[in-house]
Amino acid sequence: MTVAREDEPGIAWEEARALAARVARPLAPVSRALNHCLGHVLARPLVALTDLPTVDTAGVDGWAVAGPGPWRVRTRKLGDRGPVTVLADGEAVEVSAGARLPAGATAVLRPEHGRLDGRVLRGVAGPGSGIRPRGVDCHAGEELLPAGTTVTPAVIGLAAAAGYDELPVVPRPSVDLVVIAGDGLTRGVPRDGVHRDALAPLLPAWLRQLRAEVPRSRRVENQVDELRAAIESSRADVILVAGRTVRGTGDPLHRLLGRMRAAVLIDGVAVRPGHPVLLARLAADRFVVGLPANPLAAVTGLLTVLAPLLGRLAGDPPARRRTVRLTAPVGGHAGFTRLVPLRDGAVLAHAGPALLGGLAQADGLAVIPPGGARSGAEVELLPLPW
Repeated sequence: MTVAREDEPGIAWEEARALAARVARPLAPVSRALNHCLGHVLARPLVALTDLPTVDTAGVDGWAVAGPGPWRVRTRKLGDRGPVTVLADGEAVEVSAGARLPAGATAVLRPEHGRLDGRVLRGVAGPGSGIRPRGVDCHAGEELLPAGTTVTPAVIGLAAAAGYDELPVVPRPSVDLVVIAGDGLTRGVPRDGVHRDALAPLLPAWLRQLRAEVPRSRRVENQVDELRAAIESSRADVILVAGRTVRGTGDPLHRLLGRMRAAVLIDGVAVRPGHPVLLARLAADRFVVGLPANPLAAVTGLLTVLAPLLGRLAGDPPARRRTVRLTAPVGGHAGFTRLVPLRDGAVLAHAGPALLGGLAQADGLAVIPPGGARSGAEVELLPLPW
């Protein structure tokens, strides 16, 4: 268990992300229809089911010819599903790209390389030119893509061409959201010093951008029993509790996890904003993530712990590290990593823990090391999922 004492800043930001990315195992594979696989990860290699193409085919439109020219052209054009035609030496038949070649064909003559005089075709076609031989793309049993490949539209097309109707993929993890109700409004314009709650609409949208399933989102009062009922009734892979995660008398989550004998893995991260983030393991490899109430702090906690945890559960390959060069110096905190909204290398205003104005304009969050970074420094950039 990695727990920060009250007088310590917490586990280092890099260590927290690494821990969250390794504590879980990818979810059990499922078989899904091709049109439901986009964004998932292949659970097993994609292997060719047959030679592709399965027979010799025309690589271009033109005439299939047999032997050296000139050739006498047959009248019927070959189709992909028509009877196989045998060409004798000196004969030709019109074909379309992708069509099965007749037996005896030695080349496919492009239209621009031939001249038709009545039914006599003249031109030059080297042996094998214009032909896609059987198995030129792949042979039966050949690995087309390794396990762990993210399914893109091109992957779906390749799988379809290879004869697949379904693919074995790692499912996207499910996340139940529980927002601990505060004093904020749930609708309408803020007034009389009462703020509008941003977490309830913000977090489900963000989770879906991370390609997580969000089967349930609910608000509970700041009571241990109500929170326990919400967690125990959940069947999701992860329960995300947002609102009050700072240890103290007003925090029901720590008290509840203690009663449930959950294994607390992270209790505080040395990051600003987002210090009071929590990660705990329940029985049967299910997890609870706790985020603070301030919106930007909740987002930084989400990117610090929840995003790498979800990526691990979904079997995602490690993300490519991205960097950005700062256009101005950025102050830091002693002992804390700082995450700040950035656009085109410049730090945006309105980036306090409770503010979302900067984040709404940002193209990422810059990772500022403890103590700050100078102008021109190259720092890590956490891209936003849109």
